[in-house]
Amino acid sequence: MSPPLLRAEGLTAGYGKVPILHDVTLEVHAGEMVSVIGPNGAGKSTAFKTIVGFVHATSGRVTFDGTNITGLRADEVLPRGLAYVPQGRIVFPQMTVRENLEMGAYIERDPARVRASFDRVHALFPILAERRSQRAGTLSGGEQQMVAIGRALMTHPKLILLDEPSLGLSPKFVSLIFETLVQMKGAGYTLMVVEQNAARALAVADRGYVLELGRNRFEGTGAALLADPDVKRLYLGG
Repeated sequence: MSPPLLRAEGLTAGYGKVPILHDVTLEVHAGEMVSVIGPNGAGKSTAFKTIVGFVHATSGRVTFDGTNITGLRADEVLPRGLAYVPQGRIVFPQMTVRENLEMGAYIERDPARVRASFDRVHALFPILAERRSQRAGTLSGGEQQMVAIGRALMTHPKLILLDEPSLGLSPKFVSLIFETLVQMKGAGYTLMVVEQNAARALAVADRGYVLELGRNRFEGTGAALLADPDVKRLYLGG
């Protein structure tokens, strides 16, 4: 098997002197969708923030696309093709949908590639083309999440990390976001997804990791984790 596109190995990290992650290892191969699940406080979001450089690792190593990126700042990591969609549907509320998407293409200098990015995002989220002149702050929560994901896609990413993409959305938009993740994988994107909606996240994943108290607890294919009686009992509500 070819080496992983991303491998975070033995990560220990936290905030100030409070450790959150303890020797956590995650990896994703090109073309995969990998889900990371676990209870609140398990360290899932901290793992993503450490990978992209928002949190400093006190030990461990992060390799992306064959290069050691451990300790690099987020502004040094993201131009390498690693996109990050934080939780919370973060948009620029006073800017239009189009302006929000343009912010995602700030490192792209070729107008043809920017146009191609808009075409890709609009194909995935047709409603964003219809709402392109509308202020992002006036959109529904689900539509704002589409803007946040679309903005990440404007950079032609090799890997997209999505932190809780369905958090706080209506059931209709939760279903739409999971359908979109499947579409994105089908279109060739590589995805790693942190999700509280554990059963749905594993159902669409090639592989999954379960974190608990900042440590690796289980890992395997999405189907195997869904069928594992311990995973079912502890994390999937029976």
